[in-house]
This record gives sequence, C-alpha cells and structure tokens, in this order.
Amino acid sequence: MSETANPTGGPGEGGGAHSEQVRVQHVSARVPERVSRGAFSTGAIVMTGASEFILDFIQNLSTPPSVTARIVMPHVTLPQFIEALRKNLDIYRSRFGEPPGLPANPPPARQPTAQEIYDELKLADELLPGAYANGVMIGHTPSEFKFDFLTTLFPTSAVSARVFMSVPQVPRLLQSLQSTFQQFQQRVQQQQREAQQRQLPPPSIDVGGG
Repeated sequence: MSETANPTGGPGEGGGAHSEQVRVQHVSARVPERVSRGAFSTGAIVMTGASEFILDFIQNLSTPPSVTARIVMPHVTLPQFIEALRKNLDIYRSRFGEPPGLPANPPPARQPTAQEIYDELKLADELLPGAYANGVMIGHTPSEFKFDFLTTLFPTSAVSARVFMSVPQVPRLLQSLQSTFQQFQQRVQQQQREAQQRQLPPPSIDVGGG
C-alpha cells in the first residue's frame, strides 16, 4: 500500500514555500513501546463522525465493560480497511477453514441509543482523544487476529494502536464496518441529490398569450 505525502513549508529560493510529492511505500512501521503490548478486544462499536469514523474496541470480560482502544480513522481509509480485512479473512479460510461462529443472541426488544450504550461502558480519560490511523496492517494466527493501526506520515510510519481479537469476533467486526460504511455512502448520496436539486433552475411556466 502506498500513500502520497505533501510536505509544505521551509525555506525555498526567493523565500517561497517548498512543496514536493513524496511516495512512501509501507513495508514496516515503528512500534512505540507504549502500544507494543496491545489491547485485547471482544467486540467493537463503529460510529460515523463529520470527517472520520470512530472505532471503539470493547472488552466485556469484566464489569462494567470497557473501551480498550479508540481509533479515529478518516472516511477515505475505512473502505481500505474493509477490503484488507476481507482479504485476510479469505486467507484465514484457505489455511484454517471457516472461522468458528459465535453463539446467537436473541435480538433486543429495542435498539439502545449511543448514549445508553456508553452509559454502561467505562472509557478512560487517556482514551478519549483516540489514536489517529490512516492505515492498518493485519496479521493472524489460528486463534486470533492482530490489527496494527498506523499513522502513515512522512518520513516514518508508526503504529498508533495495536488490537487483538479472537477469530470468532472478526467476521462480526467486518459486518459492522461494512454496514456502517454502507449507511455513510447512502447518506452522502442523499446529500448530493439534495444539493443538486437546490441548484436546479426553477421550472418555467408558460402562461400562454391572448
């Protein structure tokens, strides 16, 4: 995967700004010590913001459930994440077979609101800003997946957050990502249609002549 960086600023001839196109090939990324151990997650909540998606990875092994990692991802990055995850699941299936399924839970009588969900979650202050990610590296073993979320900024890519999930949770994560992105696309298309309608000239009215 490659990205284009556009560094600007710095002294140039005649005192002008310096601008250049830089191609960065992501082969590896630095792993800061504070994120190297990663966080284990048993599920995820995916939300849409004005210019980003928020991925809150949840651990419900204790009471109350807690957010173990928060990822802030630009809109343009999420479809790349979805495609990478889909391909990794295909590779997993070719090596190990179909991922084990999760027990089916009865659907809730009423879908809780986001506020109601977060009222029941523990969210540490240090996780409130989230970790920015515009790339991701995915690996897996027979029993779990590893997600290294990246800040792919010139000149060095770095892992901003590392999350582990058990294999049975991963297809559900993919479904949540796909559903959220599909709803986002539908909303964008609706906004574009409304904008086009506002720009149309008013219909002409022929009142006829006597």
